[in-house]
Amino acid sequence: MTQSMKKARLALQDGSVYGGFSFGHEGPVAGEVVFNTGMVGYPETFTDPSYAGQILVLTYPMIGNYGIPRAVPNCEIGLPYESDRIQIAGLIVTDYSTEFSHWDALGDLASWLKESKVPALTGVDTRSLTKELRERGTMLGKIVLEGGADVPYVDPNKDNLVAQVSPREVKKYGVGNKRKVVMVDCGAKNNIIGELVARDMEVTRVPWDANLEGMEMDGVMISNGPGDPKQCAATVHQIRRLIARKVPTFGICLGHQLLALAIGADTYKLKYGHRSQNQPVREEGTNRCLVTSQNHGFAVDAKALPDGWVPWFTNLNDGTNEGIRHESLPIRSAQFHPEAAPGPVDANYLFDQFVEMIDGAKK
Repeated sequence: MTQSMKKARLALQDGSVYGGFSFGHEGPVAGEVVFNTGMVGYPETFTDPSYAGQILVLTYPMIGNYGIPRAVPNCEIGLPYESDRIQIAGLIVTDYSTEFSHWDALGDLASWLKESKVPALTGVDTRSLTKELRERGTMLGKIVLEGGADVPYVDPNKDNLVAQVSPREVKKYGVGNKRKVVMVDCGAKNNIIGELVARDMEVTRVPWDANLEGMEMDGVMISNGPGDPKQCAATVHQIRRLIARKVPTFGICLGHQLLALAIGADTYKLKYGHRSQNQPVREEGTNRCLVTSQNHGFAVDAKALPDGWVPWFTNLNDGTNEGIRHESLPIRSAQFHPEAAPGPVDANYLFDQFVEMIDGAKK
């Protein structure tokens, strides 16, 4: 397999080098190197805007074995893809499957990566690489082909990545549905919209920095997205206004972090982040444990929550905050992904609670 592939390498900022073979776009790329321990769902993962600027390492060894799926016919949000394009900057795997098998496969992964101009390496010792990232923390890296052009290291978190992935146009979904919800798109996954529409919500999707004053709404969803939440001052300002008006509001992932900043709490960068489909979280005040899908590199400092705000969920692996809620207002957020794309579905009921928040506020 590798005989026809060009040699290439992943170079980390600490001087470590991991050799492999190129099976994606044959060009250099730089970004933040992160790892994901999920065993399935690479089409959903690659198209998640939260991965913008990142070179993704997959710990599951065999990738590409089921090709890439067709989009669901007549689905206006393009499921199972979470956005309209591949969002990762680069890809690192142990074993790329040149042959794929799936009854509904549209094509092979390598061709998709090449069309999207996303470099990818196979034949890399991802176990050793992941161990280094866990011990030393997420770091900058670059993919360079043997004999090809080089590029400098780039820290994507210094840029406003949300502004790069958020759509500029306003678009409606589920027109005519009972509840009017505005979704602030900071890099939203498509299935968030799908879950809202399925619950009789008309979703108005707006850019990350949209002025929400004067908009018709029963509630607001603050979506997931990439990068450092402190780059999104315009969104934080709008959330403060929502809180003052007591608008039912639900934040997911980056939206959770932005809500925390809006109430005067703080966020910080995790050593290597949470990126997997098996993160256990406990609902505070209960013995209820959820297995959740996560993709984030920053976290909320629960110790900095002001009066009236309490932790909602806590990560059982490292004790970090996984959600906050107001003690009386219909405003809350989750660090994990209840829309379950690619899975699991334990937290899906949180969308039902959002419906209850909206309906309760109308009474």
